[in-house]
Amino acid sequence: MHEETIMIGETGLHVVREGAGPPLLFLVGLGGRADFWKPQMRLFGARYATVSFDHRKAGDSLPSDVCTTVEVLANDALALLDRLEIDRPIVIGHSLGGAIAQHIAVHAPERVKGLVLSASWAGPTPYFQRLFDLRKQVLRECGAEAYMLQGNLLGNPGWWMAANIETAMAGIAERLKAFAGVEIEIERMDAVTGHDLRDRVGSITAPCRVICARDDQITPLPLSEELAERIPGAKLMVLATGNHFAPVTVRAEYDTLLAEALADIEAEVI
Repeated sequence: MHEETIMIGETGLHVVREGAGPPLLFLVGLGGRADFWKPQMRLFGARYATVSFDHRKAGDSLPSDVCTTVEVLANDALALLDRLEIDRPIVIGHSLGGAIAQHIAVHAPERVKGLVLSASWAGPTPYFQRLFDLRKQVLRECGAEAYMLQGNLLGNPGWWMAANIETAMAGIAERLKAFAGVEIEIERMDAVTGHDLRDRVGSITAPCRVICARDDQITPLPLSEELAERIPGAKLMVLATGNHFAPVTVRAEYDTLLAEALADIEAEVI
């Protein structure tokens, strides 16, 4: 797996690439680290040229004074595609990554061959807003470790946490070492709750698949159902379990569904 820093405007993005073939752009969620998608990049790198990157001000990307918004992150992705001379990838976005993917498909439709929106949303709901208000409160008042533990307890199925609590705590310890700070994390959560393309996603023309786990507590199933209803021709694909982090907790089942989604999109484009 090839990793490098590529300059985009005033900052540099930590970029990860694997494989050769038709391009896939993997967009990460609130955590902002390409590591999230590495297992899928290794798997699908046998057939595709897979690309992902750490968001600006996250992971191993360089600092930036620009406020993080979905629009900024989408423009970063487009600038990176330009630098890598990638024209029209299939874009796969999880959670916040799905919001970024929607923004690209709405505002630069000529750059998208297809879309896979994983555990994402078209716009906030009262539940969604209250959940993230609580997460911000925990971060401010209880600290980063409590905030990350809350995220794990919310985003992973109880059965998975019971069997993998030591793995989860080790992951939190690693994330704490690279934590960018409370204000940057609050800024990123504001980007999450500020994303609202309900009135625009109906213009998306790229073939689209929407994936969600039935027990997702962070982006509940009705949000994915709404996306599939609002995007013309989109199809909803539902996992029986896995919660928000289904690409990790039920990886084999998720990867099977993702492979089916990619095959469907390629068949539609042809």
